[in-house]
Amino acid sequence: MSKAHQRRKQPEAVRQQVLEVAARLSLREGPARVTLEAVSQAAGVSKGGLLHHFPSKQALLDGMFDDLVGKFGQAIDEEMARHPAEAGRFTRAYLAVCFSPEHSGESDGWKTLVTELLAEPHLRARWRLWSERQAERHAATDGSVDAELVRFAVDGLWLSQLLDAPGPGPERQRALMDRLIALSRL
Repeated sequence: MSKAHQRRKQPEAVRQQVLEVAARLSLREGPARVTLEAVSQAAGVSKGGLLHHFPSKQALLDGMFDDLVGKFGQAIDEEMARHPAEAGRFTRAYLAVCFSPEHSGESDGWKTLVTELLAEPHLRARWRLWSERQAERHAATDGSVDAELVRFAVDGLWLSQLLDAPGPGPERQRALMDRLIALSRL
């Protein structure tokens, strides 16, 4: 049998491609228009191949959530390793990752996720659980009222940018971020 027509399987690459296509479709056409059929066609993957990775739309949404939140958590952990001062380290890393140019390329994915979070109660529950775990994990170093205030301010600034709402210009944003960093050290 000739191997000329056999394709080497790369399941993780296919899975990642499906997640990226689903996010783009959701952003461009809205979450309601994301169907397994539409994703399989746009990704160039058979429906069976898609179902192998994501047996339902719910599984696909969970996969998108896990992918983005996993990357976010990993980036925070990497950023925390750069901060020698323990007090407020998680909060400063959270701020840095939310506004880092390296992660701005993932903003389409976050726009999609925010849309899905608003529409899907189970994803909101998963986000709340992730947030609670981070608060518990870092309570000793980031449990102060000031650190919590900083994280809420970061969420507001980040969401404002994500939704293209009017916000502070670059100079003002830098001043706000500097102030938030200072608060995280208290």
